Amino acid sequence: MSTVELTKDNFDQVVTDNDFILIDFWAAWCGPCRQFAPVFESASERHPDLVFAKVDTEAQQELAAAFEIRSIPTLMIVRDNVAVFAQPGALPEAALEDVIGQARKLDMDEVRKSIEKGKAGA
Repeated sequence: MSTVELTKDNFDQVVTDNDFILIDFWAAWCGPCRQFAPVFESASERHPDLVFAKVDTEAQQELAAAFEIRSIPTLMIVRDNVAVFAQPGALPEAALEDVIGQARKLDMDEVRKSIEKGKAGA
């Protein structure tokens, strides 16, 4: 599957319609972003069952602000409308594969229970 370009106009639809999305927040001027791009693209070819998406933080400043992106590249993983991972920095291929594997193994019922406990305690 090719990488999807996320904008403020299609973001909600893409996240709602797909239960596992990897989002790369990037910018054209960012050296580490350009370094991470082929790693991200290669992973998208190995995992055709997942949605790989990119947010150009220059063109989509509202989205970047909404997710409080302070450093790029930032990788975010959203499963079942829940952000389960967010980390700045260009990951090497092995680390990206490890993160994808961990995210696949998550018990989303447990994740939601944990979120509810956190809200109740706040």
